[in-house]
Amino acid sequence: MPDMLVKLYDLPDGREALAALEKQGIRIVRAMTADKGRLADFVGKHFTENWRSECECAFGRLPSYAFIAIRNKEIVGFALYDAVVRNFFGPTGVAPECRGLGIGKALLLETLRAMHEEGYAYAVIGWVEEAIGFYAKTVGATVIPDSFPGAYRNLVALN
Repeated sequence: MPDMLVKLYDLPDGREALAALEKQGIRIVRAMTADKGRLADFVGKHFTENWRSECECAFGRLPSYAFIAIRNKEIVGFALYDAVVRNFFGPTGVAPECRGLGIGKALLLETLRAMHEEGYAYAVIGWVEEAIGFYAKTVGATVIPDSFPGAYRNLVALN
């Protein structure tokens, strides 16, 4: 479960991915404080308790460190950054019934773009499991050798 590194100054343009989602009635927006409970519930329902905790931390400043995908006033995907440690992308996820629509790609590109606009030159994509190929293909991310457990070294569940 290595981490990956991505250059933020050389990202692909995400406008096409956003436009394709708009045609499907899906928008990517930065989550607002009032979205915190809905997002935490979404993450708790579809993913892990650890991710739910990280989600809640993403609202520790304004604007939040959370992007969400919305369809019909419902959250169908999310991406966080700086929720584990600074300069970290993730966790991120899409509702099972919405996978394959391009939501994950659009969330990734929009979140990494925001990180770049905040002054980061690189980002670490943390604890990548089966998505190594996706991140390599989509944003040119490379595996960081010997990076596990990395930032998660002191996680109670690993000790």
